[in-house]
Amino acid sequence: MTTVAQVLQNKNNIEISTIQPEATVLEAITLMASKGIGAVVVVKDTQVVGILSERDYTRKIALMQRTSDHTTVAEIMTGTVLSVSRTNTVDECLNLMTDRHIRHLPVIENDQLVGLVSIGDLVKATMEDQKVLIDQLQQYISG
Repeated sequence: MTTVAQVLQNKNNIEISTIQPEATVLEAITLMASKGIGAVVVVKDTQVVGILSERDYTRKIALMQRTSDHTTVAEIMTGTVLSVSRTNTVDECLNLMTDRHIRHLPVIENDQLVGLVSIGDLVKATMEDQKVLIDQLQQYISG
């Protein structure tokens, strides 16, 4: 069973994009656009206090007719952050994401942010696991 540690190890981009809660939403979406990512982790000092996703932006800025340059990240971020550790399995993460309808999970160990996994990262890991299993089964059948 593949773990979050293995997923993080195999990621091409291990940089974790973070932003402060008092930053403007415009700063946050500019950061996300420049990095080509769908979410940023919101940190105060070294503590994770929230997560801001494209979904938060669309639902809490665009639909509520707020402005990105006059709204802070703290006003629209998701404050209840679900997280995992490096020892969690890909299946556990996918189940959590499916049950809670989320696309990103911060990886926290000893109260420190050590990574971020997306649903895309986890699907990729699952596909790689399945490919290995198929190859093994084909070798077994072939003799």
